[in-house]
Amino acid sequence: MSAAPHLRELLLIGGGGEMTLSVDVAVQALEQARARGLRTHVTNRADTLAATPAVTAAADAATAVDFARPGDTADWAAGRAADGERPALVFGVREMAQEAVAATAHALELPGNPPAAVRRIRTKDACRAALAAAGFRQPAVRVCRDASEARAFLAATAGPWVVKPRDGADSAGVRKVTGPDDLPAALAQLPDREAPFLVEEFVDGREFSVEGVFVGGSPRVLAVTAKEKLPPPYFVEIGHVLPADLPEETRRSVEETVTAALTALELCFGLFHVELWLTAEGIVLGEVHVRIGGGWIHRMLPHVRPGLELYGTVYDDALGLPVDLPASLPAPERAAAARYFAPPEGRVTAVTGWDAVRTHPAVLHAELRVGPGDVVPGFRSGGDRVGAVVVGAATPAEARELARELVASVHFTVEPVEPVDAVDMGDDVPEVRVDLEPRPLTSSFRISHMTIETVDHLRLRLLQGGRTVGEGEITADSGYGQDGPAIAAEAEALARTLAAARDEAHHGADPVAPLRAALEKAAADGVGAPARMLVEMAFLDRAARRAGVPVWRLLGLPEPGRVRLLHTVPIGEDIPLDGRPLKIKLGGADDEQILRSLLGVPAPLILDANRGWDRQDWERLRPLLAELAPAVLEDPVRDPALLPAIRAALPGTAVVLDEGIATAGDAAFAVGTAGGLNVKLMRFGGILPALDALTDATEKGAARMLGCFLEPPRAIAYAAQLAGLCDWSDLDGHFWVSDDRPVPSYGLDSDAPGIPRIAYTPEPARGEAPAI
Repeated sequence: MSAAPHLRELLLIGGGGEMTLSVDVAVQALEQARARGLRTHVTNRADTLAATPAVTAAADAATAVDFARPGDTADWAAGRAADGERPALVFGVREMAQEAVAATAHALELPGNPPAAVRRIRTKDACRAALAAAGFRQPAVRVCRDASEARAFLAATAGPWVVKPRDGADSAGVRKVTGPDDLPAALAQLPDREAPFLVEEFVDGREFSVEGVFVGGSPRVLAVTAKEKLPPPYFVEIGHVLPADLPEETRRSVEETVTAALTALELCFGLFHVELWLTAEGIVLGEVHVRIGGGWIHRMLPHVRPGLELYGTVYDDALGLPVDLPASLPAPERAAAARYFAPPEGRVTAVTGWDAVRTHPAVLHAELRVGPGDVVPGFRSGGDRVGAVVVGAATPAEARELARELVASVHFTVEPVEPVDAVDMGDDVPEVRVDLEPRPLTSSFRISHMTIETVDHLRLRLLQGGRTVGEGEITADSGYGQDGPAIAAEAEALARTLAAARDEAHHGADPVAPLRAALEKAAADGVGAPARMLVEMAFLDRAARRAGVPVWRLLGLPEPGRVRLLHTVPIGEDIPLDGRPLKIKLGGADDEQILRSLLGVPAPLILDANRGWDRQDWERLRPLLAELAPAVLEDPVRDPALLPAIRAALPGTAVVLDEGIATAGDAAFAVGTAGGLNVKLMRFGGILPALDALTDATEKGAARMLGCFLEPPRAIAYAAQLAGLCDWSDLDGHFWVSDDRPVPSYGLDSDAPGIPRIAYTPEPARGEAPAI
């Protein structure tokens, strides 16, 4: 539907999230736009649009556009503008949508924050570095990729410390550690166990936040908020009081510091929410956000400053309308407070006192999302909140006390939850979310028939209560016929079908059998192998987390142990001579020269021609190959009729097939004609069918290699759980996709529930006992 030409349009990118608070914020933002005669158009992920009908009902139009890919959102908006549907302004109320908001505003030359500035503050360590460079106090911080790097930071700095995601919200995965012994538990709480994370020095001080709006590009402080958090090790906010009860001089100092920091960070548009600590040494700045604070602050601010319209102020300023908001505002003359319920863990059997609370005359907002029969989780992040009470009062002290009294007057009776139910989560249907992002390789990867520069990174998450309960991650490359968007669509549809099906894995039943049957049916129905693998990863990760074991143990596999890698050498790259087994890519014009250069190399040789040779090539190279006597010859020829002659000419060489080996029938053919196979999970459709193929090959005495494509570390670790069943592990594809440094071997963090992580612990020296 085209916008009416006489109406200016607000484009609200990211809409609202599924939580009540996020919906309320988005609806207010839309209502204040409509009050100014603006037409409103909301974008969001398709599944979230469907799950937030109140938001779409408040808008004039809604379109499914994934804000997680800022460039796509900007391109979509630019396309609309070219067709005459150009918005008057672009805005967003959700944290995760701010990069898309900035990119779109920049593309359309509309008011907004610089995209680079938004990326900087959204990456917490980059924001810390920028603030420190500008002269603001900051705790020491390090980006870590694994436990060993985190331990090194702990050893080099004074504790205690905080472990947190590099990019996150709602305090999810934020945990205090007092020493190395606390580190494993903290790392296990991270929402994404494969992503880099932060370890920073713990700041000892009272915590506050500053709320405000930009007018004419300059920050205007509306209030300082006092925060109350649960005690460590978690840092979840349990309540807020606004305005903070601070001496006037301190309040002014806080406001001046924050406005100076926002200017230094080159932020200039919309709303802001800046966190900080008051310490014995002075003000220490925390995270910086270009959206309103959570915790129902968007309801509290208009109460303490009557007549204030948060979003309307932004719209008026962007549209050139007058804004009556002085550069320096006096402290608010009345107060508000919010407090969250934190009932004990367990299944709720009764709730009393709620009706009196929700009808109290001082209540500005109240919600309770649990009742008899619901299970209350532990309070670990904002996603675990089950309700809140927001009140208004004359003073901060009165507001704080009233909020506490009202929350305390609601009594919850709970009963213990049986352990099997606690991990099983009953019949709750998880939310399915699939993200796709093009990702350039760290360096070009050339094989016989193509050169790879970029892959599509796909991530599928199963979410319950805003928390990830299962996760799969792969990459797709078009050169191998892997269509990233098509895989994402297939995987999302399959995952939604599996998520909606009644979970039959209750009370000790085999949790894998129903998943195996569903995936086999999907294969028979034509669902591609990469999509099946992505879905299998997420659901096996979920099942293993429920059971409290790693996936390999859930499947009854031997403990993976240390994975010793082949050193893959793409065509055109120098061949290292460091003693490691070398996997040399062949199939090009220089094969004879490369093979001659390998004569006398002491390392085991694995030669992979990727079906690059015909009969003439084989005959020409046969003498050199016989002299080299490689340990493995992989996919040497295009014509399988040549394989018997090759095996006879190279009796000490294992011949394995890789290209086109994707089913049980293909595996049987490889074993029968070549005597070996290379199993890649992306071809077979996951660990379950790959395990079947390897088991059959083992029984027939065939050579077994475990391979990969150019894949992310999580997918590599997933495959590495099968390493104990194979003769060779060719699992180094993540070194081209991630920032991980190439190593000759790695272990797996095989104790944590779910999919293990790669553990880059040093290999013990010969004669030394392995490190524990």
